[in-house]
Amino acid sequence: MQDALVERLSSPVPRYTSYPTAPHFSESVGAEAYAQWLGLLGRENRLSLYAHIPYCDRLCWFCACHTKQTLRYEPVEAYLKGLHAEISAVGKRVSRDVPVTALHFGGGSPTLLRPDDMIALKKGLDRSFTFAPDAEISVEMDPNDLDEARHDALAAIGMTRASLGIQDFDPAVQNAINRIQTFEQTRGVVEAARARGVRSVNCDILYGLPHQTMETLAQTVRAVISLNPDRIALFGYAHVPWMKKHQTMIDEAALPGVVARFAQMRMAAEMLVAAGYEAIGIDHFALPSDRLAAAARGGTLRRNFQGYTDDQADALVGLGASAIGQLPQGYFQNMPATGEYLRRVEEGGLAVVRGYALTAEDRARAWVIERIMCDFGFSFADLAARHPAFAATIRAEACGFAASDRDDLCRIEGERFLLTAAGSPFARTVAAVFDAHLSSGRGRHSMAV
Repeated sequence: MQDALVERLSSPVPRYTSYPTAPHFSESVGAEAYAQWLGLLGRENRLSLYAHIPYCDRLCWFCACHTKQTLRYEPVEAYLKGLHAEISAVGKRVSRDVPVTALHFGGGSPTLLRPDDMIALKKGLDRSFTFAPDAEISVEMDPNDLDEARHDALAAIGMTRASLGIQDFDPAVQNAINRIQTFEQTRGVVEAARARGVRSVNCDILYGLPHQTMETLAQTVRAVISLNPDRIALFGYAHVPWMKKHQTMIDEAALPGVVARFAQMRMAAEMLVAAGYEAIGIDHFALPSDRLAAAARGGTLRRNFQGYTDDQADALVGLGASAIGQLPQGYFQNMPATGEYLRRVEEGGLAVVRGYALTAEDRARAWVIERIMCDFGFSFADLAARHPAFAATIRAEACGFAASDRDDLCRIEGERFLLTAAGSPFARTVAAVFDAHLSSGRGRHSMAV
């Protein structure tokens, strides 16, 4: 019975790091609208920045990020010149009264930057934006890139959170995904970051990888726990070879089926909870002392393009090729192709090529979907207070779904729509019930668990 339910409810749906999701962005929102939206930010807003480095010195076959492999540093140098130009152009359009409360360097591999380039990039951001004294600065790290000079540079830019992609420590799995990374390397990076004052470490684990078994995954989970990271993300491998051609290097016959994936996920989650981590949303775990756990307990957990976060900023500016962001008026995305991105920033400083202007109904549904993804439910009273024009319609949808639910996924409890323990792993599937755009979408998505 459980296996049949998993098979049926694992159909592909969006990850809901935004609503509407990226396939609904269009060229009707471009650089001109983006410039206007930036100019409307004021001291009442809080700004989060994301800087994208779309290069790696090796290409991991499991990766679904916008990145490319380079064995030469010259393309990275050319890209950084363009990124500095965009930072300056965007900064000129944002009031210095707007505080930056968070900065995230992602990729690709930000840690492949030379130490002086890393420091220069942060100085460029400092010149263009006003950082709050307690701003969080997080960096995605590849242990294979790091040396003492890069660790020192990360300390110099004020990194407060280190995010390490681990995926799996099993050699057979690592060979199958072209991600060779030893436990000793990883432990050394964690120790070096903490020795330099980093107060938060995040580790990513993947399940559903080729040749991965319950036993090998359990070994990886135990090894990660021994590092005592503050946060752990437990992601399901998203096999999307139609979108990321390098994933064709992965033998599909070696991938676990959906039932096996689900079993891997449940086992790893149970191990993490048994080790003292609190479950956060559908795929994150945090020590009780971590800010993410506090946000989940306090009902202030958020979800954006970077996944679950305690960041309360109401504006997220993405910088770099393919970077996505959100302003109060809607979403935007930069040109993904690095060559065309560089041409656009050299000509005008802004590289936005598509986006989406939010409607009042979009805002209501976005709030509902975010609460389902973060809290596994929502309050009808809160919905009515925030979005009165659409409260009755969405309430009727929620009650109708609960009444027709034969799988014990949800229930109506007083003035709340709540997912059950059985329904929580399928939060993406339940959230899709409230997605008014899904049926008209052109995008293809990864499986729900």
